[in-house]
This record gives sequence, C-alpha cells and structure tokens, in this order.
Amino acid sequence: MKKIFIVASGAMFLFACSQKKKADLLIYNAKIYTVDASFSTASAIAIRDGKIIETGISEELLQKYEAKESVNEEGKFIYPGFIDAHAHFAGYANSLFTVDLVGTASWEEVVSRVHNFATAYKGGWMLGRGWDQNDWAVKEFPDNSILNDMFPYPVLLTRIDGHAAIANDIALKEAGITASTIVEGGEIMVNNGKPTGVLIDNAIDLVSSKVPGSSKEQFKEGLKKAEQNCFAVGLTTIDDCGLGFETVEGIKAMQAAGELKMRMYIMLSDERSNYAYAEKNGKIKTDRLNVRSFKVYGDGALGSRGACLLQPYSDKPGYSGFLLSRPEHFDSVANWLSQKGFQMCTHAIGDSGNRTILNIYAKYLKGKNDLRWRIEHSQVVNQNDFNLFGANSIIPSVQPTHATSDMYWAGDRLGSERVKGAYAFKRLLEQNGWIPLGTDFPVEDISPFKTFYAAVVRKDAKGWPEGGYQMVNALTREEALRGMTIWAARSNFEENEKGSLEAGKFADFVILDKDLMKVNDKELLQVNVVKTFLNGEKVYERNK
Repeated sequence: MKKIFIVASGAMFLFACSQKKKADLLIYNAKIYTVDASFSTASAIAIRDGKIIETGISEELLQKYEAKESVNEEGKFIYPGFIDAHAHFAGYANSLFTVDLVGTASWEEVVSRVHNFATAYKGGWMLGRGWDQNDWAVKEFPDNSILNDMFPYPVLLTRIDGHAAIANDIALKEAGITASTIVEGGEIMVNNGKPTGVLIDNAIDLVSSKVPGSSKEQFKEGLKKAEQNCFAVGLTTIDDCGLGFETVEGIKAMQAAGELKMRMYIMLSDERSNYAYAEKNGKIKTDRLNVRSFKVYGDGALGSRGACLLQPYSDKPGYSGFLLSRPEHFDSVANWLSQKGFQMCTHAIGDSGNRTILNIYAKYLKGKNDLRWRIEHSQVVNQNDFNLFGANSIIPSVQPTHATSDMYWAGDRLGSERVKGAYAFKRLLEQNGWIPLGTDFPVEDISPFKTFYAAVVRKDAKGWPEGGYQMVNALTREEALRGMTIWAARSNFEENEKGSLEAGKFADFVILDKDLMKVNDKELLQVNVVKTFLNGEKVYERNK
C-alpha cells in the first residue's frame, strides 16, 4: 500500500492508492487442500510463471492480485497433482499397442481376444498382457497347445504382474528354449519332457529379448497417449520403475522439445550399461526429469509363486519361490550405489525376499539416515523384520490396489498367520511416519482414486469384504492423500518443489467434482477429475 500526502488550500489530504500484484492465474471460490504440514485449507490460489505465489481466502486474494485470468470454480475441490510413486509409464505406453488381456475370466477368453486382435495383424510378433489365472475357475497355468494350433507366428502373452508369461512353440524356438534349458532366477515349466510355454521371471527375458523394439514414432505416439490418460486421472508426476538409458534419453529429448510434459522420476534398471551411463552422467535433474536411482529386482510375484518365502507356500508344499539374483549381487549393487550417492529401490515381495534386502540395506545404511533407500512393494514382511525399516530409515513404497487384487487368494498362498504380515500399510507407515503410494500400472489400473479407495476402504468395487480386508492396516484419508502427494514427492527427494500447494512450489494441481476427504466410501470410485494443471498450464479438462 502506497501512502501519498497532498497539501492543497492549507489542508492535508491522505489518499490510499493500492498497487495490485501481478498473477498469471487466480482460481477462487474453491475448497483447496494444501496438504501442508498442518493440512490446512484455502479457497483461492494465485499462480505466476508456473509456480504458486500464494494460497488464501478468495476475497483477500481477489483484492491483492491482478491476474491475466481469474476463474471461479464454484465450490469445486482442489488437491495437489497426484504423484504415482511406483508405475511403469513406458511399459504402459507400449501396452497400448498390444492385446489387452486384463479382466479375462478364462484361458479360452484370453485366446479369443488374441484371435480377435489378430484380424489387424501385420506380421511379426503377437504380444499381449494382463491375464491372471487366479481370476479363472481353473486357477492353474495353461499350456500353449492351442496357441500352437491357432497362430503360425510367435506369440508372447504376459501375466498381469509381468512375472509370468506364456509363449507358443515358435516363440520358444526363436529363443532357443528346450526342456533342458536352465535359467537362474526363473523357471521354464515342463510337462512330459516338453516345455508348456509358461515362463516365470527371468525365463521371460529369454523370449522377450527376441521381440523387436517399437519404432521411435510408435514409442512417441504411445507416450503421448499414455500421458493424456494419466492427466485425465489427475497424475502430474510418474515414478517409472526400471528403464534403460536409451529410453531415458528418448524421454529427455521429448521433454526438451515440448513433446512430453509429464514430470518423470525415473529409476534406471539393474543392468551393466545403465551403471556405465550413471557413472558418466551422474544424477540428472531438470524441472520435469529426475534420474538419481536404480531399480533392483529381489524376487518374483506372489500370484505366480515367484515370491521368495521363508517357508514353503501353503498351497504348494515344498516350494518356497526364489530370488532373482544371488545375495552377493544385491550386496555389490548396494555397495556401488552407496559410494556414488544414488538411491537404491528394490522390488521385494516375499518375506524372505524382504529380509534379504532389508539386511543388505542395513549393512550400508547403518542406522538412521536420509538416503531414502526404498523397498518397492514390501508386500509380505515377517513379524520380526518390520523394525528394520524404521531402524535404518528404509522407505516402504507400496501399492494399495495389490491388497484388494490379491485378497481373494493371498491367504491360500500364505496361510492364516503369515498373511497378517502382508499388505501391512499402517504398520509400515508407523516405521518412519510416512509412506509413498503408487499403482504399479499397467499391473493395476492407472487411477489414483482406486489407490485411495484401496488404502482407506480396503474393499473391491462391489464392496467386498463387508468389513474390509485386514482393516487394522487401513490408512486414514489424510494419510492416503499424503501418500499420493507430499510423501510420494519426499520419496523422490522432491518435497521442496511439489507434493503440496505452497508458495514457491510448482503449480501442479487437480480439480475434482467431489471431496475426497468427505464423500462417503461408496462414492470414492465415482470421483471425477474436472481439470488437471501442470506448471500452471491446463493440460486436461473433462468434457461437459
């Protein structure tokens, strides 16, 4: 406020002349959850140069700022842009050009979908993903006999979690696989001296390595389509867990050219060429790209019985799964990353897999620290091992929809006592006081609302089970929202630039038609994104 004194005709008059501050965008008459330390709310937000300059009361900010654009949101609900702390963005982009096998109720339906997709077949490999034998009446793995009869070209159909696949004989021949082939950290299923076509974990790589890569044009097209799908559900940052350096370079080039706007936190995969790349380039950080971590693979998945357990599977006596590499390998990776200052993020599902990685982490972290090494999934933890997370500041990165997808059969795999240490989000949260949440898409759906629902309500879309699944480990709504925003940002070392709607942070936010904090449980899956903003730019608006 400037005060100007004017003397005229022997009298002094005081005039107050206000100088309004400039803003690019002012949104008002909304309910804004800032997700700051006190979980405060506001009704208006002012933005300039892609960043938040202030949140506050509508009347005050309208008086204070002169904006190029002012928008009355008429009571809608604003949250920080959602951050998916564990996903496979590039994999999802590629999956948009393959057969969608999600939700198939039988092996016959899988084959039918492949056959229908084949009408547009243009040669080369036929690829699909998304089947889950646990959803079928017959819950055993199929064999490839019908694929051999129907398709005279190589076929590879990957299970929904990516840890099992089935290939026809032509594809197996391309990979040189026979009944005597042995692979460390994987399994080639054989029946009557002949491969059935079912491949577990590292065995899949023998076949997938023979699949030609997509063209640069198709890759770009897929990423752009994936980005729009993510913006439509309010996602503004994606953690892509395990990419090669060539893909990183392609994404970086698209971002630099303005062809890809999504913010990406990328973990390099555990491959020799990626370590050389990291050695040469160090950590990479721009406003839209952050590369400072490695994704390591401890064991397989529970659904395909590739998760490594301390005791045999309850539904497969004498079999305990396996690690994907020897413990010595994990130790050498941890040693290198600790020396170079990179974050280690390791996939671990079974209680043996988690114990192995927790103990190796502890060897290098040596107690409380701020290195934020993560265990991706932390799915089944022995009761004696939970304390290792807190004692060494190890971050459990979890995906709530895994609990509601697996709850129908997890007890069969683990037994009634061991399953109590599975999907234990609340107990894991208590170890460090915070926990990042993700989806693991395309293993699960990309929707963060399903993440929120699964974390808080712990039921399926039909409301089963009536009392919720192992509700002692449900999260509160505030905890779930923090897990999808500020805690996810913190797991990426980005809490000072995103994850909450505070002055100085990126103007990444989402406008919803319902209040996640107040709407009843049954309506959570009906919440819709009205608009998504990234860097103050509207990147999505729902058709009215």
